[in-house]
Amino acid sequence: MLKTKALGARHDASGFSLMEMMMVVAIIIILASISFVSLVPLLQQQHVVNAYNITMGAMRQARDNAISQRTSYSVTFAAQGSGAPATVTVAPTISGFQGDQSSNIYQLPTDVNFYAASQLASTSPPDGFGAGTAPIDFGYTYSGTGAGGQTTIYFCPDGSSQNTSGDGTCAGSGNWSGGVVYIAMQGNLLSSRALTLWGGTGRVHGWRLYSKSGGYQWLRE
Repeated sequence: MLKTKALGARHDASGFSLMEMMMVVAIIIILASISFVSLVPLLQQQHVVNAYNITMGAMRQARDNAISQRTSYSVTFAAQGSGAPATVTVAPTISGFQGDQSSNIYQLPTDVNFYAASQLASTSPPDGFGAGTAPIDFGYTYSGTGAGGQTTIYFCPDGSSQNTSGDGTCAGSGNWSGGVVYIAMQGNLLSSRALTLWGGTGRVHGWRLYSKSGGYQWLRE
C-alpha cells in the first residue's frame, strides 16, 4: 500500500498544472508578437527593394532589347490607381513581335508606389533632373532642360533614350529623354529610392535617400 501511494505521488508531481500551461502559452504568444513587430519594417523595406529592382530591371531589359533587336522599345510607368498596383510596361514600338519581344507588364508590390514625398522638393534632385515634385518625370535633355513630366520613354538601337520612337529606329525622331522616377512606401520617407536615366547613353543610376543634419540627401548606390 505504501509503495502504491509513493508511485502515485511521483506521478502527480511529474505533470503540469493548467495554470502553468497557460503561462507558457502566453509567453510564447508575447514572444511571437514581439518578433512579428520587429520583422514588419524589414519586410516593408524588402518590398521597396523588390520594387526598385523590378523597375531597374525593366528599364535595362528594354535598352538591351532595343540594341540587340535593332528596334525601339517603350517603357511606360503607371502609378497606383483605382486599386491597381503600380506597373512598368516594356513593349516593342513595332507591332507583330512575338515571344521574348512581346510586351511585358511588371507589377510593383501593392504597398509600394511611384511616389515623390513633399519633403523631396527641398532636396537636390538626383542627377539634377526636375524639382522632386513629380514621381515620374522624364523628357529632359542632356543638360537637364526640357519640359519633363513624361511617363513613357523610348530606348533606341544605339542605346539612347528619346521622347518619341519615330519609325521604330528613333532616326530623326526627337530629342534625348532623360529624367527620374521615384519609388517609395507612402508614409515612410526614408524608404524613398530613385532611378535616373541619361538620355544620350540610356544608362540608369540608382539612388537612395538618407537623413542628414537639417534635412535629407540623395546618395548614389
